[in-house]
Amino acid sequence: MSTKPFLSVYGHVTIDQIIALDEFPKLNESVDVVSKKTSLGGTGTNIAASAARLGVPTAICAFVGEDFPSEYAAEISSSGLIVNELVKVDGTETSQAMVFNNSRLEQKVVFHQGPQGSASKLGVCLAENASASKHVHFCTGDPEYYISLIGRLQSPERSISLDPAQELYKMWDGAALSKALAGSDALFCNEYEAKVIERHLGIDDVMDLDKKLVVRTEGAAGSTAKIDGAIERIPTVRGNGFADATGAGDAYRAGYYAGLYNGYGVRDSLILASTVSSFVVEKVGALTNTPTWEMTLKRAGGYL
Repeated sequence: MSTKPFLSVYGHVTIDQIIALDEFPKLNESVDVVSKKTSLGGTGTNIAASAARLGVPTAICAFVGEDFPSEYAAEISSSGLIVNELVKVDGTETSQAMVFNNSRLEQKVVFHQGPQGSASKLGVCLAENASASKHVHFCTGDPEYYISLIGRLQSPERSISLDPAQELYKMWDGAALSKALAGSDALFCNEYEAKVIERHLGIDDVMDLDKKLVVRTEGAAGSTAKIDGAIERIPTVRGNGFADATGAGDAYRAGYYAGLYNGYGVRDSLILASTVSSFVVEKVGALTNTPTWEMTLKRAGGYL
């Protein structure tokens, strides 16, 4: 695909197993599975594929294992993604997430990193698409690799967003975060990740960071954003019920970039982000209920 990307996304391309339980097992106990679904996932996939389905010219920049299923490769391509920097690494296995949800909608995750988690050791620089993009979004993956790319990609013509997500708990420290943030224009996190960032950086509130945009999603309460220094509350958009929160935050990011691509300002783009997320939670799986752009605008109409 030769389309110039508006957005390039760095992050995991993962095989997700979403498993529903009545209760989490206690130590040395087992419980029966209520339901189980295996699907294509990963933060990189979810954000990039959702953005592409919303009409945003998007490149996925990621490493997968030699075992990456052909049906998932076809699914990624059918999303309209630019895939020339989706690279198979011989001798490795694709990352995998086992997501366990109990009846109280609490969640536990066991994750295999795959080659994206050690990309700095591969000696391959994926920067062609990002160098041509208006926006670059860094989510899960190897901090060392991303810091090197952020330094390379900094430009007045390009906005760089940092979104370490769940990797904050185990792969990032204060020094790495400071380096990555120094070259980034925006930070995305949820309310739990915000506390880890604050602890790593020794600050009271992520909203104190001197960035053009800081976004903290807060589940059913909506989200808070600091836009060019001003604090804004972004409302939750009502959907048609709730089935599964998997991928809701990734859909939010995709909706944000779709808003920007279609000429909306930052605040309205964040409302559109909340709107896309409201569709995704209606069904199980991060990519099973991505709306069209027309569906998004219709639902967001009363909020913009």
